[in-house]
Amino acid sequence: MAERTSEVVVIGGGLIGLAIAWRLAADGIQVTVCDPTPGSQTSAVAAGMLAPVTEVEYGEDELLALNLASVAAWPGFAAELEELTGRPAGLNRTGTLSVAYDTDDVAALRRLADYQRRLGLEVEELTGREVRKREPLLAAGVSGGVWVAGDHSVDNRRTVAALLRATELTGVRFERQQVSRVLTAGTTAVGVELADGSTIRSAQLIAATGPWSAQLQGIPEELRPPVRPVKGEILRLRVPEAYRPALHHTVRATARGFSVYLVPRPGGELVVGATTTELGYDTRVLAGGVFSLLRDARMVLPITDELELVETVAGLRPATPDNAPILGASGLDGLLWATGHYRNGVLLTPITAQVIAETVRTGQIPDLAAPFAIDRFSAPKVAR
Repeated sequence: MAERTSEVVVIGGGLIGLAIAWRLAADGIQVTVCDPTPGSQTSAVAAGMLAPVTEVEYGEDELLALNLASVAAWPGFAAELEELTGRPAGLNRTGTLSVAYDTDDVAALRRLADYQRRLGLEVEELTGREVRKREPLLAAGVSGGVWVAGDHSVDNRRTVAALLRATELTGVRFERQQVSRVLTAGTTAVGVELADGSTIRSAQLIAATGPWSAQLQGIPEELRPPVRPVKGEILRLRVPEAYRPALHHTVRATARGFSVYLVPRPGGELVVGATTTELGYDTRVLAGGVFSLLRDARMVLPITDELELVETVAGLRPATPDNAPILGASGLDGLLWATGHYRNGVLLTPITAQVIAETVRTGQIPDLAAPFAIDRFSAPKVAR
């Protein structure tokens, strides 16, 4: 079987892999993407929130800086995609409203808002009355909220479609097969072997393999990334004309200790998510997950009962021990990681493509991405 070559091989054709391929191909680099079904896995399931502020967790300061850089890059990224392809990139700049149902939920939300302000983030606390003024269809029991003007959302399925077209227009090649293993020569990655036994030789591989990263064969066991799949179930509802728009903004709600988010789309779709369970690679949609999402959604948005349930779907988030991505060197010369984005894959698409493309061009990871090297998980050496 003939052996092919490519300047760069990207393993994985989700949002991250496609964006990297597009950036490199636009620079005149010959790129091949290996994926049996590009854009159809985790990238097609996500709700598409761009929420560096409302999703910030205590102690994630370095990740916050990366997230903020990426949300700032999204408008330009979307505009470039749309100009090149003539297709919508799906960016909805509507802001995000975090709401709390009862007094305990409000107290927790206020503690988080205090932390956000200490980080220098712009948040505005609202009373229950002020929340319902912004979103009149929210339940009367909603007691308070926080408004974040800079957290937005994107219709990730539209982004995938635009990226597929962009890669086509910039000459990216696609091998619609699974990579069976990475080919190595000593400590250097030199190419990939595909499911049909054919090979592609390349001086630069980029593994954007999401929740399947630890399963990539041909990489020494000690160099495999600590990435595990975390299942998330999501519902898509259709809002009748009489109720549109059911929501004007993305709503993140805490209702009696349970969290749910509701993301409106132009055209009347409402995305509700998401469960979080660790069940390996199981992507079945379970009745309990659907029940809990609908229960929590209808508590804060009572008209949920009258919306049509049009899709139930489950995807796998690529999680790491510290919930931050793995970017850059792998321990094998010629192989870079772009994986482990957990709940921020859609948000981090523009900045990941930017830093990986720069690393390929210069051989150096940008300072912004340096904290996310895989060696942060290495056991510390003990002085003797």
